[in-house]
Amino acid sequence: MPVPRKFDRRPPERDQTRINDRIRVPEVRLIGADGKQIGIVKTAEALSYAQERDLDLVEVAPDARPPVCRVLDYSKYKYEQAQKQKAARRHQQQITVREIKFRPKIAQNDYDTKKGHVARFLRHRDKVKITIMFRGREVTHPERGTALLERLAGELSELGVVEQSPVQDGRNMTMLLAPSKAVLAGEKDKGAEDGHEEQPAAGHEPTSSDAEQADAEQADSPSADGAAPDGATPDGATQVSAGAPAPEGASPVSAGAPAPDGATPNGSGVAPEAEPSLEEEAASGARGSRSRGAAA
Repeated sequence: MPVPRKFDRRPPERDQTRINDRIRVPEVRLIGADGKQIGIVKTAEALSYAQERDLDLVEVAPDARPPVCRVLDYSKYKYEQAQKQKAARRHQQQITVREIKFRPKIAQNDYDTKKGHVARFLRHRDKVKITIMFRGREVTHPERGTALLERLAGELSELGVVEQSPVQDGRNMTMLLAPSKAVLAGEKDKGAEDGHEEQPAAGHEPTSSDAEQADAEQADSPSADGAAPDGATPDGATQVSAGAPAPEGASPVSAGAPAPDGATPNGSGVAPEAEPSLEEEAASGARGSRSRGAAA
């Protein structure tokens, strides 16, 4: 059976500012559209004064006696207030508080691991709340928790500063660390360096990108299209023209070329034995039968 949906029965949020006909008091202190105070007038007269100027009568101080009302364009006023709040949220810095819990009898490996977490939070410009949890009779020795917190603060003095000293709260002891000025300044310097990359010097050493550019230029040269210069092949082997004597130490057959009669591609003078054809086998059989008949 499906679970019935729970409806939100709360009324929708409504603007509590009273304007125009929602102002029910008999008289108000009226302020004109130019900001000058007109004085205490009847509410009906103040409303007609605003309607003549095509503006709204807005109650700005409902707790005053009589209430203070101002003549203005309420829609424009709400829009300007929303823009101001958005600009304030854009420029404000959001601070996150992280919490790490220790024990007074924490082992060295666990201490190093949690200290690394605290250092990472501080580098990210977050505040860190360190809590020492006491159990049982450990609460009778708060000096052990204080010593542990002071040790941690001393080892992380380059990254964080103590914003709140160790405070005993029941069975817990807390301390608050905030990022140091060096960490905050380092983040700003890092953002500035990201926008300005250092250009290489004129006499810099060749890198892999330079080698790739040289290979591309060599590929665009005429010798890369297969037209090798005289006496050389594209693969670096010496090319010998037909009828010309081969140079000393060079094979008369270039790589990939068909071997002439009596020579083998492997450079040895002995050619492999070829398999006899059907005609040669028939002729040899006939010669063998005739030689056997003559001997008989």
